[in-house]
Amino acid sequence: MTIFETIVIAIIEGLTEFLPISSTGHMIIASSFMGIAKDDFTKLFEIAIQLGAILSVVVLYWKKFFPLNRWNFYIKLIVAVIPALVLGFIFSKKIDALLESPLTVSVTMLLGGIILLFIDKLFKTPTVEKEENISLAKAFTIGVWQCLAMIPGTSRSAASIIGGMQQKLTRNLAAEFSFFLAVPTMAAATGYKLLKALKENPELLKNKDNLIALGVGNIVAFIVAMLAIKFFIGFLQKHGFRLFGWYRIIVGIILLTLIYTGQLK
Repeated sequence: MTIFETIVIAIIEGLTEFLPISSTGHMIIASSFMGIAKDDFTKLFEIAIQLGAILSVVVLYWKKFFPLNRWNFYIKLIVAVIPALVLGFIFSKKIDALLESPLTVSVTMLLGGIILLFIDKLFKTPTVEKEENISLAKAFTIGVWQCLAMIPGTSRSAASIIGGMQQKLTRNLAAEFSFFLAVPTMAAATGYKLLKALKENPELLKNKDNLIALGVGNIVAFIVAMLAIKFFIGFLQKHGFRLFGWYRIIVGIILLTLIYTGQLK
């Protein structure tokens, strides 16, 4: 990967990780368009730069994560992340195979967009307005919803936000809890991929160019993700999810057209 490609992919990660439009899907499509080879480092890079995005959540919501005596908050996150840890471990190879499929991304982008058009009307009577009122059962259920994002193009953010709204959280609280849940989920996924990479191909992280790419990628993803989170919360309060739904539908149709005409493989 060139520095230019590194920055482009990192910007896409930062912009899309916390929006309900699928960061993984956008990175897969961007990589395909730029002709970036799906080698071991590219796959590792697209996971590892999530660390920058994770840090943006911790910095923006540091009062939620610190001080460390808020044990009930951490227990909720642990309970919510369990389904993803278990299913992610069991279906790891199948998930890796799907990550190379633009067709899968196209279909899930389209279907997810249709769902987002109606999500505000489906859940119009929220009763949970504060994180303190999210029960362990609700947290676990949201974690189960999050597992839908193992299908590329679904969007971890969209799945967990919809899960939160289905559990009667306000859409703002559902979005914020989705951000909180991203920290242990993405940290676990990144840590697992890094350990796996070190075990299978330790030379990946000994290469100077690879280390520079990871450093630059994480810094860019951190800055862009902070801006994206601030935008998303403000936009959500005023407008809801319909614009994101239409965006996904348009992108899905364009991608399916490109695949059908042979311009995207």
